[in-house]
Amino acid sequence: MTFKELGIIDPILKALEAKGYKHPSPIQEQSIPILLKGKDLLGCAQTGTGKTAAFAIPILQHLYNDNHNTKGQRRIKALIITPTRELAIQIGDNFTEYGKHTGIVNTVIFGGVKQGPQTQALRRGVDILVATPGRLLDLMDQGYISLKDVQYSVLDEADHMLDMGFIHDIRRILAKLPTKRQSLFFSATMPTSIVKLSQKMLGNPEKVTIAPKQTTAERVEQALYYVSKKNKPKLLVHLLTRNTLQSTLIFSRTKYGADKITKFLKKVDIHSEAIHGNKSQNQRQKALLNFKEGKTKVLVATDIAARGIDVSDLALVVNFDLPNIAETYVHRIGRTGRAAASGIAISFCDIEERAYLKDIQKLIGQQIRVIADHPFINSGDNEPEEKAKKPQRSQRPRRNNERTDSRKKANPETRQKSDRRRKPFSRNRD
Repeated sequence: MTFKELGIIDPILKALEAKGYKHPSPIQEQSIPILLKGKDLLGCAQTGTGKTAAFAIPILQHLYNDNHNTKGQRRIKALIITPTRELAIQIGDNFTEYGKHTGIVNTVIFGGVKQGPQTQALRRGVDILVATPGRLLDLMDQGYISLKDVQYSVLDEADHMLDMGFIHDIRRILAKLPTKRQSLFFSATMPTSIVKLSQKMLGNPEKVTIAPKQTTAERVEQALYYVSKKNKPKLLVHLLTRNTLQSTLIFSRTKYGADKITKFLKKVDIHSEAIHGNKSQNQRQKALLNFKEGKTKVLVATDIAARGIDVSDLALVVNFDLPNIAETYVHRIGRTGRAAASGIAISFCDIEERAYLKDIQKLIGQQIRVIADHPFINSGDNEPEEKAKKPQRSQRPRRNNERTDSRKKANPETRQKSDRRRKPFSRNRD
């Protein structure tokens, strides 16, 4: 099957050929014919399977055919909602590449940057708007954006959208969309909450589910290192320097932790950059571009900031901190196992993270291979037990208990003062 056989028009075919696209992926092969017929679609497929092209190509083709009959100011005809800035930029770039011979204009809006350039682009007129929920609602409230002309709406990465707490924003946006429109809904997973949301957004949709020949956990080579929390940085340096440094994505559970990792690596002359919510959008884009172009070999990221990272030939993913949500582990290691590709992912686990590890292995249905041959094996594994053995504060019997109790009964004001005096020494203060 080729894109031409799917009925794609020549201007888009020309752009696809320039990108080296010859044959559609399974999600594209099944979705594009449905969408070209104008039907709603509920799509379920893993990250890296080609979902963006699956919805971008039909939308571009519809708008190209429709634009021959429209005149005047461009109005927003297609709306794509996505959870993160990085993913929004990536989708916008794809629309630009696929539609460069169509004359169709798109723009991307997201928070964390000044709105001036975005509102200027909106004033000039756009056909396709790619947006994160917060900035979209903000500019709608200010009167810069009207959704009354939208004919095609896409909710991408819906499960992540809900995980990030955007459910109320999404409902507000959906309420502003015209009833008569083509709606597309894409998600990597389909829990009950996602199904309920899709029912509100879609009419009687066609359904496309792409089950991978191998799950992410089966495709990606995984390894586990037991190490104390304090020795994780040393183990990271040991692994990065032992072999030739290749493109490595390191996951930290917190923004503070991500910065701390980059500072530690800098001390040992390993250049790295971090992306997280406290970084400005310009800093995040620059760091991601440097990583994609190979100028920076090591990128440290939090889970939210990592959404939208699409780097071909990513050599290694390191879980410096194990995620406390098992599904997040699968999304992380999938960064190095895009589509049908394989990859390598290693995880550090201290004793406090053993419960997270148990949940992860239960979810993926396999035991991750343990690497025991490293300089920091079992270091600090007994720390919590040692803390538990520390002598506790001696519990001396209180004096004059009977007298205190009698005062409390006799005078409520005295009772409150007494309670305030005793509170700092309460045995349950933690």
